[in-house]
Amino acid sequence: MPDEDRRRTNPYLSYSVPTGTGQARNLAVVCSGDVVIVVGGEYGTLSKIGLALKVGRPVVTLESWDLGGHVFVAAPSEEAVEMTFRAVQVSD
Repeated sequence: MPDEDRRRTNPYLSYSVPTGTGQARNLAVVCSGDVVIVVGGEYGTLSKIGLALKVGRPVVTLESWDLGGHVFVAAPSEEAVEMTFRAVQVSD
């Protein structure tokens, strides 16, 4: 989360990480995993995609930005998971 108040989180989340770092948290988000999966989104999502590609993380998109050959584009969520595992194998 961009702010420090956990009470502003979505009630459906099991766990949240309030960072207090604003949009700077995007780098921490993309560096914390081996693959970045993005769902939908606007310019903040595009920022995460750019940062992920910059630091060498594969990106799988689901109903999100299609950036041609730079990202893996998935249709259903099951395909996104399969592409995630393929992306990890490609990047190793």
